Amino acid sequence: MSNEKIQAEKEKYEASVAKAIARFPERPHLPEQRLYTPLDIKGDDYAEEISFPGVFPYTRGVQPTMYRGRFWTMRMYAGFSTAEESNKRYRLLIENGATGLSCAFDLPTQIGYDSDDPISEGEVGKVGVAIDSLADMEKLFDQIDLGKVSTSMTINAPASVLLAMYIAVAEKQGVSPDQLKGTIQNDILKEYAARGTYIFPPRPSMRLITNIFEYCSKNVPKWNTISISGYHIREAGSTAAQEIAFTIADGIAYVEAAIKAGLNVDDFAGRLSFFWNAHNNVLEEVAKFRASRRIWAKIMRDRFHAEKPKSMMLRFHTQTAGSMLTAQQPDNNIVRVALQTAAAVMGGTQSLHTNSRDEALALPSEASVQIALRTQQIVAYESGLADVIDPLAGSYYVEAMTDRIEKEAMEYIKKIDEMGGAVAAIEKGYIQKEIQDSAYKWQMDVESGARTIVGVNKFQVEEEPPKGLLKVDASVGEKQVKKLHEMKAGRDNEAVKAALADLKKACEDENENLMPHILAAVKTYATLGEICNVMRGVFGEYEAHISL
Repeated sequence: MSNEKIQAEKEKYEASVAKAIARFPERPHLPEQRLYTPLDIKGDDYAEEISFPGVFPYTRGVQPTMYRGRFWTMRMYAGFSTAEESNKRYRLLIENGATGLSCAFDLPTQIGYDSDDPISEGEVGKVGVAIDSLADMEKLFDQIDLGKVSTSMTINAPASVLLAMYIAVAEKQGVSPDQLKGTIQNDILKEYAARGTYIFPPRPSMRLITNIFEYCSKNVPKWNTISISGYHIREAGSTAAQEIAFTIADGIAYVEAAIKAGLNVDDFAGRLSFFWNAHNNVLEEVAKFRASRRIWAKIMRDRFHAEKPKSMMLRFHTQTAGSMLTAQQPDNNIVRVALQTAAAVMGGTQSLHTNSRDEALALPSEASVQIALRTQQIVAYESGLADVIDPLAGSYYVEAMTDRIEKEAMEYIKKIDEMGGAVAAIEKGYIQKEIQDSAYKWQMDVESGARTIVGVNKFQVEEEPPKGLLKVDASVGEKQVKKLHEMKAGRDNEAVKAALADLKKACEDENENLMPHILAAVKTYATLGEICNVMRGVFGEYEAHISL
């Protein structure tokens, strides 16, 4: 059928639905047309943009076989209370078929404080596991072979310290650093923009990140040195296009910083990874994932002149949307997570964490975690979604939306470039305000009823308080502090002092890579807080501000 004939048929269709529109008004928050046709897909560029899986620009996936070769890594996120308690949960997950671990750390750990610091009171072990020293990390991975498991650690400001602890534990197990597989989030820019668990100002933070790139490229080559995260940007209220635009802008800043530090782009770019949110709008999310790969491939080739295919491949981990979980009718969250899982799989994720039904109320119970993991397994083995690579390719709607999201994201990236890059845009408050405005619009749509959230603003029921929620023992903090003091009393404190003094000297030399010094300090059982305080003393601390 010719384009002219399609256009005529489309006009005829539009006329035929005019009466229906009067009876069923369109939902005001929807940007989509009612119908998509070949006219909505790119013309001459179409074949090149879509191409094949494993071929530039990787719209259809980074591997030629995708899940026909092997499934994504089923990486369940867990961590609470003490290292011993979290270790039990990790071993349970492995026994139930998890193929990777994802570590959640408590708030004091995330911002570089020990459990006995006054600022940590009431927060120890609450939203993740408390890690004060190498002794805790040893317990966290007790009876878990780090040579076989792939581990992701959601840690940012003190990522260098936690990575050093992980390397030290592996060495104690007899596993060399070059055999370790996993990821540290290590994405500080999104902390300034959307999340808030920062410690140091941007410049020394970027130094730490590039130090990790350099160290791992030589010593831990299988490790993903950063997971550039859009997840928290989306959780803060961004749109799909903003999520990938602001995150890729951060990625550009990291690549530029590494190149400025003297690294060759092809030496580190292949170990960069991304972290996306799987939100509720299934087809929009599929289009978002596809568009993100295409954008990154073009930027790495055209802006940074990368030559290796791996340097141009956007590989990503996905987590289902925590912000879309509801405390009302929590069993509905099982359905939401299943749909989000389907979106991530149809979009070609490399690894996936599925949230549990009760996480809007508490840390997930064992039963809820098992349902979340089984959701991935059912999608993998029973749904058929993993049988075909990029199953929605060629859908008029999905292809048109992939193009639209790419265009919107590139417009944001261009504006951020004009401001001087992601760091400058964050310092000016631009990215923060864009996210806040989108979050406000979403909430107004919910409150007005323009957007329906089942069980929240429609289809409500009277409910009894849920039972069986996980509760963290209130004495966890006291026990952790006691263990910390016992560890300090038993270590070689002179060795600790010497290692920290060496680290301070290294921090003062801008040309020195800090990773070997941090690793040396960790091996003396210097604590996270002690190491971060040395760096605080040299680098200072970041204070949030918005100046628009």
